Amino acid sequence: MKTRTAGLLLCVLSVLGGALFSGCGYALAGHGSFLPAYVKTIGVPVFVNGTTVFNVETLLTEKVRREFIGRGKYKILPQDTDVDAVLKGTVTGISLAPAGVGGAAQLATRWTITMTARIELRDVRANTVLWENPSLILRQDYEATSGVNAADPAAFFGHEANALDRLSEEFARAIVSAILEAF
Repeated sequence: MKTRTAGLLLCVLSVLGGALFSGCGYALAGHGSFLPAYVKTIGVPVFVNGTTVFNVETLLTEKVRREFIGRGKYKILPQDTDVDAVLKGTVTGISLAPAGVGGAAQLATRWTITMTARIELRDVRANTVLWENPSLILRQDYEATSGVNAADPAAFFGHEANALDRLSEEFARAIVSAILEAF
């Protein structure tokens, strides 16, 4: 009797363990997706810019669209109508902080750029949120050249455009990876 009960218990545990681990959600990076099968087109309208940095919304939107297109699985459109899902974003803040000083005058030679954004992917058909990050935060250090005004992020990005370009590429990769790979 004990052997039969132990065998039955072992069988039940094996089935439960198999069911538990078979649905763990692991997939190769870049190959998994949790989006509904009927989502074929994603609208990515221009993000909203809640900062003083000129044109940052256009750059970020373009980078996100390119990242989606580079993955090749969905048709990406610039509107929020006649699509299966819509990705909307608002850049809520961009700030700079000195991260290193140098030279005889002890001026900032390295800066930390921090950008925050609110992002939402909505299923148009079901009117539900598929993915969101209400406070996406990205940070990047940057070696500064002379003439940068630390008090004004707009002046910094006007002078050091490649810093914003690198940050926007990281932003696009983070969003698209999170959406397509369900992280």
